[in-house]
Amino acid sequence: MFSEERREKILEKVEKVGRVLAKDLAEEFNVSIDSIRRDLSIMEEDGLIKRTHGGAIPNPKVRTMPQAPAKRYGEGTNEQNAIAKAAALHIKEDETVFIGGASIHYVLLKYLPIHIPFTVVTNSVEIAYHLREFSNIQTYLMGGKVKSSGNITDSLANEFARQFTLDLSFATAGGISARGLSTATPEVAIFHRTIFENSRKVIALMEHTKLGVELFTGMHSLSKLDLVITDEEASKDKIAMIRSQGVETFIAKKDE
Repeated sequence: MFSEERREKILEKVEKVGRVLAKDLAEEFNVSIDSIRRDLSIMEEDGLIKRTHGGAIPNPKVRTMPQAPAKRYGEGTNEQNAIAKAAALHIKEDETVFIGGASIHYVLLKYLPIHIPFTVVTNSVEIAYHLREFSNIQTYLMGGKVKSSGNITDSLANEFARQFTLDLSFATAGGISARGLSTATPEVAIFHRTIFENSRKVIALMEHTKLGVELFTGMHSLSKLDLVITDEEASKDKIAMIRSQGVETFIAKKDE
């Protein structure tokens, strides 16, 4: 296998599982660990991944384009499923809940309660389409220009968002740091900032790969979050950073 082919397969693996170790890659591809380290260095220079101690994680800064529908609206990773399952437990009867159009929001649909009535407000055509199957849920879809991702985040959608008072919002972002949630696109940040400011409770659903990451535009300060749910791969220092701001953090464990 040529080194270029190997790097393509490494990138596929990083995007699929979220974190890889150099020693495991060396064993899988039957090459020296120094060869893998060179691969990872080249991939980091190209902006494809972010090096970590002993391995690599995805580079959130390259995720400015919408994911393909099959990936964005797939089954989700083990970490996403663990986070989504824990998040759904916070929905109460007769509440009004905001669910956006990120891949983890789609995973959340599998775990929504079906025995209590509640209302969902969304800016995602795809989410709204699937929610029509839930007889216990009233769904409101915000208006505006529909992007190729199926999400609506323009100025018209922002005006719609101002009209709602929400009991609970499930937030996500490209990264979370001491400065709060952040994303690569100002329009997206402005829309979600309005949503969160009009919410009584904001719960951030953040995979471990997003902890400690800071992108171009701030969305919501860390201290204003009510809860952060992450997965068991999250490092202790990143969790400590969040908790130091007085924000409760829950570690969702994967099903055995």
